[in-house]
Amino acid sequence: MSAPTVYDVAERSGVSIATVSRVYRTPDSVRAQTRERVLEAARQLGYVPSGNARGLASRTTGVLGLCFPDYSDPDTENEAAATDEDDDHAFMLYSDQVIRGMERAARRHGYALLIAASASLKGGPESLLANVAGRVDGFAVLAGTVPTADLEVISRRLPVVMVAGRRGIDHLDHIVVANTDGQRTVTRHLIEDHGLSRLAFIGGEAASPDAEARFTGFREACRDAGLPVPDAPAAHVTMMTQAEGFRVTDALLDRGGEPPQAMLFANDQMAVGGLHALERRGIDVPRDIAVTGFDGIPLSRLVRPPLTTVRQPMRRLGEEAVELLVRRLADRDRDPVTLMLPVSLARRASCGCG
Repeated sequence: MSAPTVYDVAERSGVSIATVSRVYRTPDSVRAQTRERVLEAARQLGYVPSGNARGLASRTTGVLGLCFPDYSDPDTENEAAATDEDDDHAFMLYSDQVIRGMERAARRHGYALLIAASASLKGGPESLLANVAGRVDGFAVLAGTVPTADLEVISRRLPVVMVAGRRGIDHLDHIVVANTDGQRTVTRHLIEDHGLSRLAFIGGEAASPDAEARFTGFREACRDAGLPVPDAPAAHVTMMTQAEGFRVTDALLDRGGEPPQAMLFANDQMAVGGLHALERRGIDVPRDIAVTGFDGIPLSRLVRPPLTTVRQPMRRLGEEAVELLVRRLADRDRDPVTLMLPVSLARRASCGCG
């Protein structure tokens, strides 16, 4: 069966070929109702937009793609720049580390890497797919970047690896870190080694499966220790950035009542913001409140006090994603693979260690 073409999409949606092209190239120039009709026709047909008329099923570009949510954090970059570390590595966030790992492995296999950040592309996820899918032999997608329905369409034509979060689609390869185990470990450390019992977990966006898995680990550690098990995090954020960590720390402490003995943030960027908010209030860390993060970004060891965190192998995530793509390109019919990478606890001064 031949792959559906732009002509098929135009015929099914009742528009011109030019309109179909505009939906993918300049979506804002097409009325929303028409745009949705074209996209729905494309989903039904399994159409993948392509700037290359050659078949997508074979290696024709020598390029692998990466799609990820662009959670750039100017505050974190400014803080890294203000440290004494004369090293670009200090600026690197989670996605930067994954990219570096993918670049290294892609180069080893003779591929180039095409990177698409969702927040930097206009027109939404469909535009993101249009910018990547027609120019690569396969791609990795960080969780939460592209809707499952759109991934389902693309994965009929291209190898796709899901990085972090949930797999979402059963036939896709998937790579994740041990989020629940890591958060359980750091929570137990605070309870058993430091004798803390009033713990506040600061969650991520409601749609973040990684933050949800970390909250599960927090709840399990509280349950095992006989502590109250909360139904929801003490606070949520809209984006897991340093600024949001600062804001949510202030909001949590402004509620009044007995303050927590420890604040466990779902990622390091928020934890750094939390440290600054506590410092501004004159609250000593860790004497008054201990603070922990998750990820192990370089800045976590440069802040004062250095941040206790759960280190995940971010570069290895990128490297393994490429390995899975290369294996899938060589054998499209093999069974889907799920890899779970281990994490480790970095004990530092923000919890009272070090």
